[in-house]
Amino acid sequence: MKRTLVFVFVCAMAAHARAQIQIELKLARLQYIAYEPVMATLQITNLAGRDVDLHDAGQQAWFGFEVTGQDGQTISRLNTDATQPPLKIEAGKRVTQKINLTPLYDVHDFGTYHVRAHVYFADFDKFFYSPARVFEVSDARPIWQRTVGMPDESSGPGKARTYSLLSNRFPEHTSLYIRVADQDRGIVYATYSLGRIIAFDGPHAEVDRNNILHVLHCAAPRTWSYSKIGLNGELISHSTFMETKTRPRLARDSNGLVAVRGGMLDQPVARSTSTNAPKLSERPDESPSQ
Repeated sequence: MKRTLVFVFVCAMAAHARAQIQIELKLARLQYIAYEPVMATLQITNLAGRDVDLHDAGQQAWFGFEVTGQDGQTISRLNTDATQPPLKIEAGKRVTQKINLTPLYDVHDFGTYHVRAHVYFADFDKFFYSPARVFEVSDARPIWQRTVGMPDESSGPGKARTYSLLSNRFPEHTSLYIRVADQDRGIVYATYSLGRIIAFDGPHAEVDRNNILHVLHCAAPRTWSYSKIGLNGELISHSTFMETKTRPRLARDSNGLVAVRGGMLDQPVARSTSTNAPKLSERPDESPSQ
């Protein structure tokens, strides 16, 4: 009888410990293309009945991911020096964070990957894990490419950039992607979607006198998306043009300036210095697969 009571007590304590912190990991979708940001949404819920402080303990980081390839091999973290700041969660509260896995782990080769998040709770000397999630990395179909030099006044490293436009077909739509790389140095600076594209007309691309890329593509019937991309992969601006009596088109003048002619500006988006691309210091030193 005593043994039974001890067993029940141990099981109850184990269940209580498991319930202290709940972790959920979500991915936006199943399929990504090589070098595209893989954004993970992490939710940590405090069920301990009191405030908890999550922090590193000695050499043990309080937070991390476990990533494995399709053959079960462990994918090591690229930057092991980076640390996560301590996090305090009030009793019953939930915190949500978005984390880009692409600059943290070598998940650029084609194939299937499994990922789960873990939290180390120093008070109990115990790890808590999220359910594993799966995502697939493939490459998109190249449809346009141009290599340009770096102007003297540019701030980026290297001597040249290669702009590539790619299309990727999802079950319900096709997306247009931009990739910016230094092929000589084997560095991919950015890969991200410029939005949906329909087969009405192919994308139009022009490089202006500062070697900034201008892209105009048909995103929906009578709706055109206009994007400007910088030499380091940053999305400089994005806007939408509607067809009127004339169809929008890119025009380059004798001075090398590029602008949209025709159509009507619909929904301009304020210029942004941010981008979905990783920081330069976090980008992998690998060439994109062709």
